[in-house]
Amino acid sequence: MKSDTLYSTHNAKLVDFVFDAAVVDVFPDMIRRSVPAYETVVPMSALLAGRHAEPGTNVYDLGCSRGATTLALQRYCAPECQIIGVDNSQPMIDAAAKMGELETAPNSIEWRCDDVRTTPLERAGAITMTYTLQFIPPPERSALLERIFHALEPNGALVYAEKIVLEPAADQAYFDAAHLDFKRANGYSELEVAQKRTAIEKVMQPDTHATHLSRLSAAGFTRVNTWFQCLNWAAFVAIR
Repeated sequence: MKSDTLYSTHNAKLVDFVFDAAVVDVFPDMIRRSVPAYETVVPMSALLAGRHAEPGTNVYDLGCSRGATTLALQRYCAPECQIIGVDNSQPMIDAAAKMGELETAPNSIEWRCDDVRTTPLERAGAITMTYTLQFIPPPERSALLERIFHALEPNGALVYAEKIVLEPAADQAYFDAAHLDFKRANGYSELEVAQKRTAIEKVMQPDTHATHLSRLSAAGFTRVNTWFQCLNWAAFVAIR
């Protein structure tokens, strides 16, 4: 695992965060040190999705990055399921495909470099999104959730995880500070914390817990649960 040092030196001309080759190269270390309980959320997301992945259905991992959740799905989905990892970053897809070549699980995986907002979705037993929706422009999130709802088979499930905004503001400030402490405890310097935050704040826009539940309801989901929360990060399952 290559160490994340992308923001370790001062950069007077920071640009918005993108999932380019430099990020892909250090992504496993970056997300492990930045997202609380990432190592728990990935396999549990796959386990929950696998409970709904009937034989013959498709299982999509939208915003698959280097394929951690996609590959975990192989352990929990019926062998007759087609697993499809989708990401709009070609370097991410290339890295995921290389990891997939090391797997010996019976499921086949299709790696697709495409926009999750428009990629074809059909006959879905389950769909996962691991920290993906927060990078979609907020006005387009409802439309994506509606597409997902209509792509799911009866009893199909959307399983996804996100950074969230807490209410009231005092709670948000408390857990935001705790999250920064989490990063520091994982070895990030004050400079790295500050520069990463500046680079990502315009492209990653989290929602409140209530907004997530409201959007899912509006999309058509009637069975929605928050199955995990750690600090200001949460995971949801919505069943059609």
